[in-house]
Amino acid sequence: MKMVIAVVQDKDSGRLSQALVKKGFRATKLASTGSFLRAGNTTFLVGTDNERVPELITIIEKNCQSRKQMVTPVSPLGSGVDSFLSYPLEVQVGGAAVFVMDVEHFHSF
Repeated sequence: MKMVIAVVQDKDSGRLSQALVKKGFRATKLASTGSFLRAGNTTFLVGTDNERVPELITIIEKNCQSRKQMVTPVSPLGSGVDSFLSYPLEVQVGGAAVFVMDVEHFHSF
């Protein structure tokens, strides 16, 4: 058994959630925040059999596309205002960060 953790941009989370349900995957969704842009993310926790991991990765890849976006970074806490550049930057957002881990034990009560 594997635990798949996928961190996706909020824009992609609804579409991914529907696709997972449609294919019979059960997931726990957690609200999360990225550190660089401080933008909202959704972290999905999905437990699945080893054989279904490739299918799950494909679903995540199809529903979480990266794209470029203009953003104005938020000033880090505690830094001087004059030392921080606050003009818009073009950055790549979206996509997914996916971690696959072995599960030693699983219990459902």
